[in-house]
Amino acid sequence: MKIPKSKVSNMVSIEKKTSNENQRHRVSDLEIRPGGMLVQMRDLNSNPSFPTIKVKVKFGSSYHHIQINSHASFGDLKKLLAEPTGLHPEEQKLIYKNKERDSKAYLDVTRVKNGSKIVLVEDSLSKERRCLEMLKNEKFKKSSKLLNEMNLEVNNLSQEVGSLHVKACKEGRVTEKEVDDLTELLMRKLIQLDEIEVVGDLRLQRREQVREVQKQIETLDMMKLQYCSIPSSNDGDANSNSDFISTTKGKQTLKPKQKCLRIVNEAALRNSESVVVTTKWETFD
Repeated sequence: MKIPKSKVSNMVSIEKKTSNENQRHRVSDLEIRPGGMLVQMRDLNSNPSFPTIKVKVKFGSSYHHIQINSHASFGDLKKLLAEPTGLHPEEQKLIYKNKERDSKAYLDVTRVKNGSKIVLVEDSLSKERRCLEMLKNEKFKKSSKLLNEMNLEVNNLSQEVGSLHVKACKEGRVTEKEVDDLTELLMRKLIQLDEIEVVGDLRLQRREQVREVQKQIETLDMMKLQYCSIPSSNDGDANSNSDFISTTKGKQTLKPKQKCLRIVNEAALRNSESVVVTTKWETFD
């Protein structure tokens, strides 16, 4: 009986498809051992028949007897040693037969048997790196918390500026004190933002907050020009130097905004890495 060509082609395609799927399954079940050999991936959970061995680990002047699967890795052994030794797995060095063993190396491949002796030493460089990383993370968390708190304060001040602007539009004027008080508070926020140490993505977050503060200060400056009363020509010394106001004793003091600008510049001079605040807001970033 002759088989039609269409059925033959279908049978061939099915066989190829099955062969490819089996090949993919075989490849996915393989792993590369430290020596470069390609072997079947181990699944300790599905192979309970693997024997358990007891190894003797020397750490300083003490010994730890650890029971572990004979087909486990040195990395697994490090995890078991973390609690009794107090060392993080990344801070451990395991030496077997006078040679440091990689965490991915397997115990049976390196001929670790029941009763084998392994030496554990502290990896000071890894410990130092971990400490630095922990300090960096703590610093990041602290700066992030400060920026979040500052963001709430800046938003509250922005709402106050918006309310003052609505009042100015309705009544046609605002007092100079209201504008100066808000301006001084915003300038102090710029100082606080400059003192927060930021890294990575926090730089962008701080820059956005700085721009928001600058925007509100510019709004207040425009409100002062449009809605605050203009001093008359009889004010004497007040017109000769607009940066100062006279006190009851005849002395002159800086206006709030100029005083706060001076505080910003003095803070910048004390810290050589800080940026001196000028009228060019872009340079503050």
